[in-house]
Amino acid sequence: MMKLTNRQFRYETTESLKMALFQIRANKIRSFLTALGVIIGIVAITMMGTAINGIDRGFDKSLAMLGYDVIYVQKSSWSTMGQWWRYRNRPDIKTEYAAQLNRIIADNPRSELSIAVPQISTYQASAKYHDQILEHIISLGTNHDYLQTASGNLSAGRFFTHGESVSSEMVSVVGDDIAAGLFPNEPALGKSIQIKNRKFRIIGVFRKQGKFLGLFSFDNQIIMPLGAFEMVYGKNMFTTIRVKIKNQERVAEAKEELLGLMRRIRRIAPGKEEDFSINEQRAFKSQLDPIKNGIAVAGIFITGMSLFVGAIGIMNITFVSVKERTREIGLRKALGARRQTILLQFLIESVMICLIGGVIGLGTALFITFAIEKIVPDFPIEFSPALVFASLAVSVITGVVSGLAPAVTASKLDPADSLRYE
Repeated sequence: MMKLTNRQFRYETTESLKMALFQIRANKIRSFLTALGVIIGIVAITMMGTAINGIDRGFDKSLAMLGYDVIYVQKSSWSTMGQWWRYRNRPDIKTEYAAQLNRIIADNPRSELSIAVPQISTYQASAKYHDQILEHIISLGTNHDYLQTASGNLSAGRFFTHGESVSSEMVSVVGDDIAAGLFPNEPALGKSIQIKNRKFRIIGVFRKQGKFLGLFSFDNQIIMPLGAFEMVYGKNMFTTIRVKIKNQERVAEAKEELLGLMRRIRRIAPGKEEDFSINEQRAFKSQLDPIKNGIAVAGIFITGMSLFVGAIGIMNITFVSVKERTREIGLRKALGARRQTILLQFLIESVMICLIGGVIGLGTALFITFAIEKIVPDFPIEFSPALVFASLAVSVITGVVSGLAPAVTASKLDPADSLRYE
């Protein structure tokens, strides 16, 4: 069999493309319905990738809010969130632990820990300014070192000082949503707000930070000195000791050191189980992976089924097309068309249908992504260029696989028999 030159190959490829586009235009409805399975498959695989990329982006942003170099001493573990009954009999975490930890850290220059900061909080607080009332806000009590363990920056004002902290001054630093909600038409700085039966003067406003994993907003919080918080809410609240570490690459070593210090402070005998938990970001990672894996499995299943159905449909229609054009194939072969030319023609036609389906699927996925971003702005979603290339590659592969058998069948037709075909 004569080998094709590069010039002949380019010419025959161009002619095959023209013929494929002509056949698709001549049978628009049939071509669209044939590509429908591919369209659904591409939408599924694209939206799956978009969701996973968005989850990763939202997760990384949320971890940055927690601080990569901060670990937390708490009553319960983040890795078993929702299983409160496992920890209900544990003794409460006390704010005094922070001062005890800081004394031990100061006496050990080789410590992996930098500073411990107490935090006590409630998630059912309310604040009032004249007729404006905000409900279900987060109220935190802490000390002047809080910003060393927090990622937020102030857009106006300042944080409270050591003197204001130890004297339990009625001052507060508020999140962006609090400032906007209570003072929509005037600056919040210097104003006094009412929390329960106490007046707190706003001395600082945090820059907008966003939501943590879509669960709660860092902009919906009021931070005040620890003593002032206890005057308003009492001491029986959710307590956390925030501990900053010196090197975020040595989190495991820092956790091990903090575990030993807390066992010492709580006077837990050797061999006895801890009655507290040390939490850090990787606990959320272990909970995120099953969600991502579930999305991936569901997306792959839907994609696989859609592409399988689409490939069967394309193969079937291509076989029908071969039958409809048997006399044409016989005539072309009688005039000297090579087997490779006939094979290439039907293969390109199959790939073109899949590519058109892929482009329509990508356009649909982009529209859905845009709609989600507009309707639910806080939902983490990200459309990456890699998904475009992956979707088009899947479309081409589907076209080649589904069109190969009919194309081979067409290329093997006998010219004499084909010309007699009715």
